[in-house]
Amino acid sequence: MNSKWWQQAVIYQIYPRSFQDSNNDGIGDLNGIVQRLDYLAFLGVDALWLSPVYSSPNDDNGYDISDYEAIGAEYGTMADMDRLIEEAKKRKIKIVMDLVVNHTSSEHHWFQEALKGRENPYHDFYVWRKPVAGGPPNELKSNFGGSAWTYVPHLDEYYLHLHSKKQPDLNWENPKMKQAIWKMMNFWLAKGIGGFRLDVIDLIGKEPDREITQNGPKLHELLQEMNQHTFGSYDVVTVGETWGATPEVAELYSSPERDELSMVFQFEHINLDKHPGKRKWDLKPLDPQDLHEVFSKWQIQLDQKGWNSLFWNNHDLPRIISRWGNDSEEYRERSGKMLAIYLHFMKGTPYIYQGEEIGMINYPIKSIDEVDDIESIRMYEERLSQGYSIEEIITSINAKGRDNARHPMQWENQLNAGFSKDTPWLPVHTNYPMVNAAAALADEDSLFYTYKHLIHLRKQLPVIVVGKYEKLETGNAQVLAYKRFDAKESVIVVVNFSASVQNYQLSESVVEGEILIHNYPEHKIRQQLEPYEAYAVRKTN
Repeated sequence: MNSKWWQQAVIYQIYPRSFQDSNNDGIGDLNGIVQRLDYLAFLGVDALWLSPVYSSPNDDNGYDISDYEAIGAEYGTMADMDRLIEEAKKRKIKIVMDLVVNHTSSEHHWFQEALKGRENPYHDFYVWRKPVAGGPPNELKSNFGGSAWTYVPHLDEYYLHLHSKKQPDLNWENPKMKQAIWKMMNFWLAKGIGGFRLDVIDLIGKEPDREITQNGPKLHELLQEMNQHTFGSYDVVTVGETWGATPEVAELYSSPERDELSMVFQFEHINLDKHPGKRKWDLKPLDPQDLHEVFSKWQIQLDQKGWNSLFWNNHDLPRIISRWGNDSEEYRERSGKMLAIYLHFMKGTPYIYQGEEIGMINYPIKSIDEVDDIESIRMYEERLSQGYSIEEIITSINAKGRDNARHPMQWENQLNAGFSKDTPWLPVHTNYPMVNAAAALADEDSLFYTYKHLIHLRKQLPVIVVGKYEKLETGNAQVLAYKRFDAKESVIVVVNFSASVQNYQLSESVVEGEILIHNYPEHKIRQQLEPYEAYAVRKTN
């Protein structure tokens, strides 16, 4: 078996603002995470990826960093951070820091200095261009809408921001800026963290004059430099957020001999429920076969060449049960188990987003006044001006808005679901009396124990970690199946991706195998599946 710890690991993402509030100010914090470490250890995860906890004005909820080497006051202190690292280590859990090096906050010391003039040594830490014909240098657009260029009158220059205008892009062609970033990364590595999740890392090789943003020609050279000067000397995991990655590009990032990253988050499957060529808000139903084709392609093309990440949810995505499962009371847990079983037997490192393991679902809103997310608010304003109806826009926000993932973790049937004794920064879902961690822990048949069992199986069966992958045909577009196998054994996974009974046929005979997991109580394998039924069978080759 490959010796890298992160290839056998399961990683749990925490959105600290919404996980656990220890000082009752309505905002989750580092000490709150410490309070819940035993819960996470019991689940069995190996590492915690924390969304940013650095100092930030929170224009984009912490992804606009104003000081990389300071903890945001709302989250605690650096002493609290050190304590979290140490307490997690006692439970054999690593801490993975979310790091944004494509841009900083406009309140970062570097940018404040850059505004003082072109002679200032920090000016060239950012991307500046002179006006063209009295306007922006080109037509580049921000990911949050509008131009990617903002004019600074006293400099008679525009600066680049591929996100909010309060998130100026760093200039990765500046050697001194790179050295400052490397120094900062080594500051964190010296603390004993378990690695980095690198936000929008595929943008750092941008060439704005050519209007190239993702996957610029120098991107991989920059990552190899970063690896050499920072994490390459440590036994850590590095995962890059790469919205534009193909399997061929992901191989460049994650091929071991290239010394870049451990793996990337690819989002090809995440884009399957939007109209091609449109934005994520332009909704269309998911075709399960499209999903199966995409996962199978990544499983096969990266095999022995790179490494996959496996995920349904994160802080930017809606809750998967509401999205592709069924969040009705009847099928919420059943479909959640199906989605978990389908994903966790694949090759790669699985990521669980907070609350996924207890079946948290989307939080529907009726008015834009209920929205916190800057992306959703800007889309609302933009589409309203384009003639979309309020009802259409709210439907899109309820389906895809980032706030869906950010409402507080539901711990128990108590005030504010046990998240805080004060009013939370975002409201708690009204279903918390039924959907909470305490109830899940008390029910041996809950979704929580499905996740716990899946994590245990990954640690017990090498075939799940390193085995080959084969897509299996079932003769039914709603029934997805695949096989993981090595020289000794096979694991066959079959799931019904629908709310109705489905018949299917497999060329593989699965009836004789040992049932590893099944989300229906009778545990009987047959050629007909109940709604959202899923199972995995182990066979000796």
